[in-house]
Amino acid sequence: MNADEDVTQITIVDTEPSTQTEVLSLMKARAHFMAAQPGFISINLYRSQDGRRVINHVRWTDNDSLRSAHRSPEFRDQWSKFDKLADDIDPHLYEATCSLP
Repeated sequence: MNADEDVTQITIVDTEPSTQTEVLSLMKARAHFMAAQPGFISINLYRSQDGRRVINHVRWTDNDSLRSAHRSPEFRDQWSKFDKLADDIDPHLYEATCSLP
């Protein structure tokens, strides 16, 4: 990763259709917290039509800002509840290779 590129994290959350709305609600609350943190650029949340996934696409100016936000007590406060609602949480960092308008 080039030092002057921003950081993109995409997290895929697997859940049951019966809990997708609650997972998305919790992720929206976290998104509002993240948006107020230093280094935050943008966030998009997506829900699958079958109710089984929520995707979080978030961009940060740098890795240190991303790590700092994830380590904050306010962010981690409801982590155990989130873990109980989600079947699997799969976060990864990505580099954009193609972007079209």
